[in-house]
Amino acid sequence: MDFVICNAENSAAGLGITRDIANNLYDQCKVDVITLGNHAWSKRESHNFLDEEMRILRPANYPPGVPGQGMGVYKTPFGPIAVIVLQGRIFMDPTENPFLMVEDLIQEAQKTAKMIFIDFHGEATSEKIAFAWHVDGRVSAVVGTHTHVQTADERILPGGTAALTDVGMTGPEHSVIGMNVDSALTRFVTLMASKFEVAPGPARLCGVVIDIDPETGHATHIERVQKLQVEDDDIDEDED
Repeated sequence: MDFVICNAENSAAGLGITRDIANNLYDQCKVDVITLGNHAWSKRESHNFLDEEMRILRPANYPPGVPGQGMGVYKTPFGPIAVIVLQGRIFMDPTENPFLMVEDLIQEAQKTAKMIFIDFHGEATSEKIAFAWHVDGRVSAVVGTHTHVQTADERILPGGTAALTDVGMTGPEHSVIGMNVDSALTRFVTLMASKFEVAPGPARLCGVVIDIDPETGHATHIERVQKLQVEDDDIDEDED
């Protein structure tokens, strides 16, 4: 891959991120940029880190003065790419209107980059789809995050913007959006509080691969990715 973006806001046992986890993603997983969402502040130890590390982004439409930044421009083998993170407002904490705020962000990004990628972190599918149409032709891709379930609506919109409502989750296969099944069921069945813990077992990696024309900034191909981890017990030792 020429450039890898990873939303890692649930990487610290389900909530937030730490410096060590971020460094592991950079060094071991070859991630170029990390994006966050509504759990950006879940680990207090990460607050200073967000100000120091330019390769990690939180939603740009958070209140002024909070740690971190919401947009960055990065080098790729084919020229600079701008990465923007915005958070939706339906069923989410109140933030500035992303549909209005994105206008200035696009103008700023276009000063140095033709390729522009937006991570839209939101709950409602309608909001994420509407946002992709709102910026169609002006950015290279809009990929949704937050709901943990990959959608099957990848497409390139008429203006040349690749869109996917939700990229999905990389985490335990036998889980309720990553959490232990029994603890999640307790909440649904009894309505009583139950501590969420990350489920054990093999993981499923969800992602998306997008090709972008560096001359126009338009997407030329989009493809969803899903890979299920193979456990050691499933490997035949006699196989080459």
